[in-house]
Amino acid sequence: MAEAKPAKSVMARVRPWLRAIHRDVGYVAVGLTFTYALSGIAVNFLNDWSDGDASFKNYSRTVQVGRIEGDDQAIANELRKKLEISLTPREVYRAGPDNVEVIFDKRSLHYDLAKGEVVDEGQEPRLILRVANWLHLNRGKKAWTYFADAYAGGLLLLATSGIFMIAGKKGIIGRGAFLVLLGILVPVLYVHFAGP
Repeated sequence: MAEAKPAKSVMARVRPWLRAIHRDVGYVAVGLTFTYALSGIAVNFLNDWSDGDASFKNYSRTVQVGRIEGDDQAIANELRKKLEISLTPREVYRAGPDNVEVIFDKRSLHYDLAKGEVVDEGQEPRLILRVANWLHLNRGKKAWTYFADAYAGGLLLLATSGIFMIAGKKGIIGRGAFLVLLGILVPVLYVHFAGP
């Protein structure tokens, strides 16, 4: 007569499900984790960016456009055409006898009639960082809040399921307990010594 197998503990029965959930939620979280991590690092080092903005970079270009005749608005229209600018300027004015300023929201043109050149200054988005920071700082407002909250919930699920996935001395009753405690102590000690 075969000997009956001992009944599995509750945790032994639950662990395969924890692993499956942990794995699948982890796969879903990869894209958001990369986005938030990249943005977090960029924002943490704002002062190290040459122009103090992780989302945009400043530029200045001088372009020869030749002499343009007409009033200030006609000059502005011709500059927009030559530089292929579809935006409508906020302001156009004469800064001096030979200087016309064309001001947009994140761009300005400084035209020198005598030299026939324009200095084009403004900000350009840093392609990936601009989008990552927009999401991280929740500029998408209400709709993005649901995704961000779901992601935070997913991270909580990953952390909690990770605690119980491994049994024995490498799990939560052994080395795992020390590592969890270390993870909790890092922010607690930092706040204690550095203070908010």
